Amino acid sequence: MESYTPLLEKTRAPQPSLQKFAVVSVFSKLRSAPSYLGPDSDPGREAIAFCLHSTSPAVADQSVRELCRLVADSKMEHPRGLMELQSSLEGSDPKLAGLFVKGIGFLVRLGFQRSGGSWSLNAESHPFVKVLLCRAEVRDELVQQVLLFMFQNKQEDMSKVCEFLRPFLSFSVLRMPFSDFSAASFVRHLLTSMASICCSLPHESIPIFKLLMGCIKYHPLENMDDLGNLMHVVEHVVNAYAVVLKHSVGMQSRTVETQLCGVELLETVLLLNTSPLENSGWIGPIIEFSNRILVLQKDLGLGYLPEVSSVTLSLFVILIQSELEHEQMSMLKLLLHLLKWKCDTEHLVGNATPVLCEELLLLFPAINLMSWPSTCIKAAAGELIVMLEKIIGKLMVTSRSDVALVEEFPSVSSPGKIVYRLLQHLWFQDRFQSSRFFIDTFSSVEPTEYGVKGPWAPKLREYAWWIVHRRKSSLPITKAQDMFVTEMSFLVCSIAGLLVVHPSLGTSAMDVLASMGIMNPKVGVPLLLATLFFSNISACKSDASGDLTLNVLRMLPSLASHSSMVPLIIQTILPLLQRGANTVLYAMAARLLCQTWEINDRAFGSLQGVLLPNRFAEFMCERNICLSMAASIRDVCRKNPDRGVDLILSISACIESRDPLVQALGFQSLAHLCEADVLDFYTAWDVIAKHVLNYSEDPILAHSMCLLLRWGAMDAEAYPETSRNVTQILWGIGASMHPQGMSKWLKARVSAFDALNHYEISYLEKTISDFKERITILHFSETDDAVLCSMERFQMKIIAHEHMNRRRFTKEKRVATNKIEKLLDVFPQVLLSSGKGTHAMELPGAAILCLSFSPKLVKSKQASPDVDAGYENALVDIATSLQLSRNSFLALVSLQSWKSFMQRWIRAKTLSSGSKGSTSVSDNASKAANDILKRITRIAEDSIPRTSENIALAIGALCVVVPPSAHTVKSAASEFLLNWLSQFEHEHRQWSAAISLGLIASCLHVTDHKKKFQNSTRLIEVLCGSKSTLVKGACGIGLGFICQDLLTRVKGDASDIDEEDFKMQEIELLGKIIRSLSIIICQSTESSSEILHSLSEYLPKGIYARDANVDLELVNDHDVMEKDVWGLAGLVFGLGNSIGAAYRGGELDVVLKIKELIFSWVPHVNPSVQSLGSCSEKLEILLSVGASLALPLVVAFCHRVELMENRELDRLFHGYRELLSVLVSVKKLGFFHESFLVASCASAGTLLGCILNEGVHSIEVEVVMGLLELFRKCYSIDNPPIVHFGGMLGVVSSLGADLGILFHTHPLTSSVHTSMQKQESSHIMGPLHSSPVCEVPLTSMLQEIFLVAQNSEDRQLQHYAAWALSLLRHSLWSKEVLNSQGYNLHENSSSRAASQTFSNDSVVMKLSLWLINLDHTAAAPQGGPCANLKTLRSVMKCLSEAPRLPNLDWGAVVRRYMRYEAEAGDGLPSLAPESGTLREECLLFSIAQASHFDQLLTLLDELSDLSRFRTLEARLQSCLLLHLADLVKMFSGSRIEKLLRDVVDFFSPLTKHEDPITNHQQLLRISCLKGLHQCLQETSMDFFQYGSGIKSCVEVLVSLLPAYVSEVITEADRVHLEEEWSEAVRCLEKAPLGWLLKFLQVDSVLGEGQIREFLKKFKLKVRLVKAGSIQMAELGRLKALILNMQSDVIWNVLTEVVAALQHAEGSVKRQWLVDAVEISCVSSYPSTAILFVGLLSGSFSKYMPLLILDRVSVLSDLPVTLASLLAVPAWESIAERLTSTLWASTERLHCWLTGTREEVPGDQEIDPSECGLALSLLHVMHGTCVCLKKYLPLEKQIRLADIAITSSP
Repeated sequence: MESYTPLLEKTRAPQPSLQKFAVVSVFSKLRSAPSYLGPDSDPGREAIAFCLHSTSPAVADQSVRELCRLVADSKMEHPRGLMELQSSLEGSDPKLAGLFVKGIGFLVRLGFQRSGGSWSLNAESHPFVKVLLCRAEVRDELVQQVLLFMFQNKQEDMSKVCEFLRPFLSFSVLRMPFSDFSAASFVRHLLTSMASICCSLPHESIPIFKLLMGCIKYHPLENMDDLGNLMHVVEHVVNAYAVVLKHSVGMQSRTVETQLCGVELLETVLLLNTSPLENSGWIGPIIEFSNRILVLQKDLGLGYLPEVSSVTLSLFVILIQSELEHEQMSMLKLLLHLLKWKCDTEHLVGNATPVLCEELLLLFPAINLMSWPSTCIKAAAGELIVMLEKIIGKLMVTSRSDVALVEEFPSVSSPGKIVYRLLQHLWFQDRFQSSRFFIDTFSSVEPTEYGVKGPWAPKLREYAWWIVHRRKSSLPITKAQDMFVTEMSFLVCSIAGLLVVHPSLGTSAMDVLASMGIMNPKVGVPLLLATLFFSNISACKSDASGDLTLNVLRMLPSLASHSSMVPLIIQTILPLLQRGANTVLYAMAARLLCQTWEINDRAFGSLQGVLLPNRFAEFMCERNICLSMAASIRDVCRKNPDRGVDLILSISACIESRDPLVQALGFQSLAHLCEADVLDFYTAWDVIAKHVLNYSEDPILAHSMCLLLRWGAMDAEAYPETSRNVTQILWGIGASMHPQGMSKWLKARVSAFDALNHYEISYLEKTISDFKERITILHFSETDDAVLCSMERFQMKIIAHEHMNRRRFTKEKRVATNKIEKLLDVFPQVLLSSGKGTHAMELPGAAILCLSFSPKLVKSKQASPDVDAGYENALVDIATSLQLSRNSFLALVSLQSWKSFMQRWIRAKTLSSGSKGSTSVSDNASKAANDILKRITRIAEDSIPRTSENIALAIGALCVVVPPSAHTVKSAASEFLLNWLSQFEHEHRQWSAAISLGLIASCLHVTDHKKKFQNSTRLIEVLCGSKSTLVKGACGIGLGFICQDLLTRVKGDASDIDEEDFKMQEIELLGKIIRSLSIIICQSTESSSEILHSLSEYLPKGIYARDANVDLELVNDHDVMEKDVWGLAGLVFGLGNSIGAAYRGGELDVVLKIKELIFSWVPHVNPSVQSLGSCSEKLEILLSVGASLALPLVVAFCHRVELMENRELDRLFHGYRELLSVLVSVKKLGFFHESFLVASCASAGTLLGCILNEGVHSIEVEVVMGLLELFRKCYSIDNPPIVHFGGMLGVVSSLGADLGILFHTHPLTSSVHTSMQKQESSHIMGPLHSSPVCEVPLTSMLQEIFLVAQNSEDRQLQHYAAWALSLLRHSLWSKEVLNSQGYNLHENSSSRAASQTFSNDSVVMKLSLWLINLDHTAAAPQGGPCANLKTLRSVMKCLSEAPRLPNLDWGAVVRRYMRYEAEAGDGLPSLAPESGTLREECLLFSIAQASHFDQLLTLLDELSDLSRFRTLEARLQSCLLLHLADLVKMFSGSRIEKLLRDVVDFFSPLTKHEDPITNHQQLLRISCLKGLHQCLQETSMDFFQYGSGIKSCVEVLVSLLPAYVSEVITEADRVHLEEEWSEAVRCLEKAPLGWLLKFLQVDSVLGEGQIREFLKKFKLKVRLVKAGSIQMAELGRLKALILNMQSDVIWNVLTEVVAALQHAEGSVKRQWLVDAVEISCVSSYPSTAILFVGLLSGSFSKYMPLLILDRVSVLSDLPVTLASLLAVPAWESIAERLTSTLWASTERLHCWLTGTREEVPGDQEIDPSECGLALSLLHVMHGTCVCLKKYLPLEKQIRLADIAITSSP
């Protein structure tokens, strides 16, 4: 500094001029000095500081100037210059402060210009801020420097200038007013000065105005002084804007931009209505400022801009809130100005398109102001209403499609914009079909239909009524709900008031208005005025809909909920009730007055005066008025019977009227009084009976009479004569038939039967002759649904009465009922008397079935050896003498016969064993069977071939009849027969062992699967390796037996393999069997049949499908092959037996192929497929024998599972007649023809007996008699004995004898079908032996066979005849029914159909017999009982409810009628109900009565089996799934396990589909879920019971739930979707909590493809939380995960979460809100978290009922909803924390968008996919922070104000 000391000393000279020169010298030296002495050196710094800190004004002044020159000349850096001046300012003399401010101002201008306007600073580093914080003396000069800065930089972009000044202004506005009064004055001076400079810079003023608007927006309003300062600033800004606007219009420059700036200024000013300073008087000045701007724009000739609509919406909200007259007047004037300006502008530009403009919302506030006493207010409001009425008139006459729609919705909403947006969505609902509302999802009211979206108006009405109910009941409501009542009612009325004129929403809008009037008394008077207004509009518009007047006036009574409104309403109505008034209006007024009374009893006096009795005489000629008064009287009696008694004379006047309708209303009035027991019915009836008009001609009068006469039931016994007449009237109306105008009488007939239903049945039986007969006849002839339903209720009451008063009948012992049974009864005594021991040798077939030993031997405990010896000797004798002759058919008949023999032997040993009660019957039987097996195997080893063959079959029969628990017996027998099967050198052992081995394998326990597969594998090996055709055929039969048991049962608990593996093994075994049999048949006959070849490739080869090598020596000699025809028959028979297993395996195409193949091999049965392929017909015809044997089983099975129509059966029997006729006519029979004839007779008889015994299909008498005659020919003419035997078997099998070729035989119940048979009928249905038509010829045939068996010269023929009769006798008289399945249908497998005896006149018997006797044939006699399907359905429904039924074969009845609809329904298209309803009713009947009848239980078992279930129509599938609980109650444990396994298998394939929403099985899944829930609810089933079947079902069905709802699906699909979710949740509610949490557990890190599953499980968790099954904390653990996902993926789940939070505690709700905002600070998808915040705040805010539920609306509404929510005291506690966090998230997003964000360790990057929504999101978040700025500290408020979002989204 020594270099500058001399010069610095000169600055102390006394003359100012010398001081200045000295300073100049110092700075000149600084310019030219070397760097070590330059400005940046220490000496230089000290010299500059010395000069600047001088106390001399001259030195300081010159120093500042020289410093500025240094900076300007770039001799000093700009920041250094500012720093030097700033430091000097801080220590300077106050008088010199302005000097340094000027210097700083110069340097700021210099720096800004050098940067090209891009100099950006924050508030902390801004030079003006530093100056301002320095000292108070600088403020005036600082203002000048700011203005100078703006003025001198006007050539730059003014927006950049304003952007530079923004931090300074933000700091000044937000910080300075808190300092002192002078600081507030500085801010006011600064802002007003900036407003003034706009006048000097009109072209650059718009950025300045926008900067000032930002200052106005952030200006603090803590007290009245702040408000005064702000109003002062606003006034200056408005004045400046007026100058600029005038200049712009005058110069015609930037006019529109300037006008838009004015609109933005108005919006900014009007936003001040959210000020916390209530009643501060700011509305008046603001309205004045607004009026000044808008009037000026209009006066200057400017047009109305669409952007002004936001101003209108803001004024709309302010007008509703204001209660001060001067404020209201100011706003009305402004609004009138706006509306006139808008109308003038539209007129000038020629805009004639009607628009749903914002101004229409002003209608209801204007109507409200019409109730004020001020004439000025009324005048202004009236003028506004007149203008709005013109707009409404245009809307009413314009189609909605022609109304313009403004679809621009702002990024940031306001209350007014929310209301207007909702109005648009409702008015143009067809254009916003996907719109949903908050009130749909987040209302506290319980959802009506699975929570799906619905119309807004009904939902809001329901919500309002819910609030009213809770307030009346003193139940708590939330603060938001209370605010909705007090603050939102007028907003809702403004919307609903406009919707009144909507073409389709008018009625619901009136309901909303009515509910608002009840909810908030303040809107009562405005609503009354609105009613008059809209009535006037409707009256003035001749082309308006007449419904508008009715809808509007209908609202009047609802306003009477508040007593203060009643006088006003009555005053409104009474002028319409004056004499001479319009009759229509008079009638309407009377109804309105009555409805007013219904709301408030205070109006009863006025109503009673209108309803005086003399008024009916006075208005006798005015029918409308009389009807109106009568209807009002009726309503009074219904609402309050005590008040009705006061009108008894008026009621009498109604009844005395000669108008039927008036009298009908009078009857209804009396009915209500009698119902309330305030009037005696018979007393009243005695008075009015003489006045009754002819009700038989008027259905309305008849209906009303029935309503009255039902109350005569109470004292009917006390008034016998009168009550008899009453019931006769009711019966006459109910039984009346009116073909002309039938539909008008339906309601009367229904009411008649409902009235009769009130009377006791015993009394009706006395008063109505042949009551039950007549009611049933009437029921059978009825076709109308409504009448049938009424009659059903009546019939059910009769049935219940009969059940309660039934008589106990004694059970009679069954005796022979006809000649056939009597003949069979004496048969054993005649042929097999006990004294003739040789019968076992002579008649072995009869001996097997009928031979018995002395009962004395059996009863003796020491008789066991004698019993065994007797049976053992008989076994040897029979086996030795019974010749099978290498005939597989005889082997089957023998096998069937041996079952009876073995059963008797086991029973005899069991009874004679002497075991005590400690041993079960099953164990005793097992021990007896084991001993018998040892005996017969010992005998078999040393026997001759014929004996060995029969004993092998006897072993198989033994294993069939032993208990299922006898594993050792079956295992030992299998080992024995396997040994015989392997003896290829002994054909007689192999072929019989093969048949028995297959039979044993079919009845093995499920846990013996290894033994089954072992037997099957060995049979296949022998089949493929044997050279004997007979052995091959026997193996085929054995494999066919095995197939009958495949895929029928679930895996046993003791099994060591998995369920799926077990099933796959059986499927593979089935495939191997079918493939092997097909190959052998194909190769044996050289067939080239395509079907046969396709079967040989059936099913893929698997572990159990390794094909054995086929060792077959082809023999082309037809004669040689003919000798082995029964071997080939066995192969075909085995293939036919596989049809059931293929069906159960789901291979329907294989079933149809086998059926077609079997049919094709039997000549004349199916001629259309007679020739298949080009094979040798001579060889292939040999298959006809086996096909004939297999045909009954195939046909019976296909018919039972509805794969065969009744028409096909008829053709089949005709084919049999042709076939047998051809065969019988052959004179010389060869071996093949003999065999074919035997097989055909047995086949035809078996099929005939099977179909008739089933009782499902009727067969023509002619066909039956023809077949029987052909059977007679077979055993009558000269034929070989075997042919005679075939004919005899045809006869006995048609009567029901089991020949062993049908696996399932229908049990015979001789009492079942007796009443079904009619002598004159052309068809037969039911067992043949009970048919009156066939009794004589059948008796004759059996007598012929009996004579042959008794006295025949041919021993073989005698043996066959006795055998045939024994088979028939055994089938008809046997008491034992073998359980051929491996599981029981019911825990009690014994018959549960107790003997039910009914009298012939009982309704149940009549209905039952009608069903049974109904003619089902297509050729029903004319006028016969071919019933209407509706009637059938009704009768079925009645019987379903019956507590007991006659002991009939209901299984056959149900099966028959399940086919009836398809066959008979086609003939009655006009009367047929919806397709499938009768079948469904049959199924429901079966479910209801299956616990009493095993036949129905068997039917349900078949239908619920997976293979059959898949083929059912969807209606029946749904019905079965829906009634799973009923099936569970009836089925046994193992059957339930299979049932549930089938359900899993049925739905499992659907899991492969990507989108199950559109799958037609969605309704089935819903039904299944309902059924499972009912199981868990009603049957007390454990979730893990039955092999975890319930759990597996639930898991599969849950896996099929769609994860989200597509917006493009129809509303019906959406309903089904929500229903499916709801039912799934109901099922999961029953699950154990531990399993549930584990099942719904998800990974915290989601990989590819896991999002869908996560959404599904999380949504289930949400629903379960809402249901109370899971704690809310479980959702909280996944909070961060769901809020860090893309919003479009998680949107639906977010709404579910918010819905679940509606019922949570307040602290939980607040924590979720805070956590969501915090997560938005770190989430990769901040939009998701903010959306969730919007959902939460919207659902909890007072605006909830007005909000639209879509992502755009939720975001734009956030500033309004969150601000209103945090204003509630309960939520204010989190306001500061939440707002600070929200601001941090906003800063993060802003920095990410501007690229200024710094990396923070551990913070997640925002995903690039957010870019599209980021700017809109920033606008919303910034706007929200602005609304909540009072909760932010000052530093953050300043930073908030500094953010400038330059472009709109």
